[in-house]
Amino acid sequence: MSIEVGAKLQGKVSGITNFGAFIDLGEGKTGLVHISEISNGFVKDIHDVLTVGDEVTVKVTSVGDDGKVGLSIRKAQDQPQPEKKPFKREFRDNNRPKPAAKGKPQNNNSGKQDFDSLMSSFLKDSDDRLSSIKRNTEGKRGGRGGRRN
Repeated sequence: MSIEVGAKLQGKVSGITNFGAFIDLGEGKTGLVHISEISNGFVKDIHDVLTVGDEVTVKVTSVGDDGKVGLSIRKAQDQPQPEKKPFKREFRDNNRPKPAAKGKPQNNNSGKQDFDSLMSSFLKDSDDRLSSIKRNTEGKRGGRGGRRN
C-alpha cells in the first residue's frame, strides 16, 4: 500500500501526545495528526476527543522524504467547512467629524481639510506633547539639561 497525498484512509489511534495523535495506518506505517487538524473547533486537550484504540478516518496531507506522514481528521470529514470571512477591525479616529444623525443633513465642507492643515495640526500636537514629556521627566531622571537647584 503506497500512501499518497489526498488519500483517505482508515487508521487506529496508537499514541497520544500533547501536540497530536499518532495513527497506525497498517503495514507498519504510522502518521501524525497535529492537534490543530483533529477538529474544526478548538481542542485544548486531545484526550477529550480521542483515546488510544479509536478507529478514525484520516486524509493524508503530506508525505516527507524521511517517511513522515502528515494526517488530518478534520479534512477527511465530508462536511463543507464554512467560508471564512476576513476579520475587519474598525478604528475610531477622534479627529474626524462624527456622522450626522438620521434625518439631519451633514455639511460636507466642514469635514474636509487638506493634507497640509492636518499635517501641521498633527506636528503642533506632537511637539506640545513631546515638550511636556521632556519637561516632566528630565528633572526626575537626572538627564542632561535637567533642572538644578
